[in-house]
Amino acid sequence: MIPALTIFLLTYALMLVLSKYRHIVALAAAALYVALGILPVGKILPSVDFNVILMLAGTMAIVSLFIESGMPQRIADILLARTKNVCWAVVALALFAGFVSAFVDNVATLLIVAPVGLAISKKLNIPPVPVLIAIAVSSNLQGAATLVGDTTSILLGGYAKLDFLDFFFTRGKPGIFWAVELGALATVPVLLAVFREYRESVPKPRLAEVSDYFPTVLLVGLVGLLICASFIPNKPELTNGLICTALGVVGTARAAYKRGPSALGRVLREIDYVTLLLLGGLFIVIAGITEAGVIDAIGDIFVKLSAGSVFKIYTLLVFGSVLFSAFIDNIPYVATMLPVVTVISNELGVGSESVKMLLYFGLLSGATLGGNLTPIGASANITAIGILRREGYEVRVRDFMRIGVPFTLTAVLVGYVFIWFVWR
Repeated sequence: MIPALTIFLLTYALMLVLSKYRHIVALAAAALYVALGILPVGKILPSVDFNVILMLAGTMAIVSLFIESGMPQRIADILLARTKNVCWAVVALALFAGFVSAFVDNVATLLIVAPVGLAISKKLNIPPVPVLIAIAVSSNLQGAATLVGDTTSILLGGYAKLDFLDFFFTRGKPGIFWAVELGALATVPVLLAVFREYRESVPKPRLAEVSDYFPTVLLVGLVGLLICASFIPNKPELTNGLICTALGVVGTARAAYKRGPSALGRVLREIDYVTLLLLGGLFIVIAGITEAGVIDAIGDIFVKLSAGSVFKIYTLLVFGSVLFSAFIDNIPYVATMLPVVTVISNELGVGSESVKMLLYFGLLSGATLGGNLTPIGASANITAIGILRREGYEVRVRDFMRIGVPFTLTAVLVGYVFIWFVWR
């Protein structure tokens, strides 16, 4: 077990230091586990969740076409036309970013909404830094709301065999969607307090042109088909992945037919191959440490630290995830912790299925929201800071945390209480 644990810790350290090459680090570690015989060759392919990878790839293609069509900008303009002042305009933009990120990658959501926030800031001569921070943290919040909202949600869905509707209701109880939405509502007073001084009226925006409505149809169709698939008993494990990939191929093929090979190249460039390769490597790494008994050992530590108390384990998992995700990427963290949660719930024994869902949802909520504590905790935060830097603005840590900390703690606490009382 010691060699497997050593490789795992070294892998994590290198992914932190070499963040641009974390996919290479993960793949190299995976190869090392196989080469040392820690993971048998025959278990390599079974350890990779191809359903998750196919879902991600297909969704990325559809989202690329959706953004290019101009529909998100049109929706944002319609939203702004119905706000009474800058304070409410910023809050509405943040909530809109949150809504979009429940179906679209967080960074993509930020890239959609950030230009609108910058435009408002320039027109009204207000600082854009808090505006873009509010948009970024709201984008991160809603990623856990649905199966396709974030990579971590897709990871949970694949691991726990959850369908699209399971995020709303599962096993006869409200799912994590409601915890996220209650958290989002609770953050509205926080944002209103932050932007309370901005009472200027908002100029009526000119509605953005929509070049193609078909990507919107594809996105709505994706959600509809995933919902329908939720009702299919004993469906093949690749069902959701094949749905996402098929619609992505249809959209890409249509774009190439209408606009030529350049459209095909653009969509293919927008797919995040780094994340796909990272996940492929991580699946094998986690299979390796599971095979070596590391996951069981980590689960034992959690149970001992909490003296077998479900409440203590749940609390430790939620707020520990918030803390870890404030500084490290939540994708490898969630991928590692999902099997740990299974071990913990099995060790607790009685009511393990209910406890398992309690801990799954606690892990996802803490890991998704924890990135909002610091400027480096989430990709959307880093992207927002990069946009502001290109515009000539520097974001100090205290500027970010002035919004990020109360926003995160409010949303986490509301979700924490809701999930506990529903699932325990």
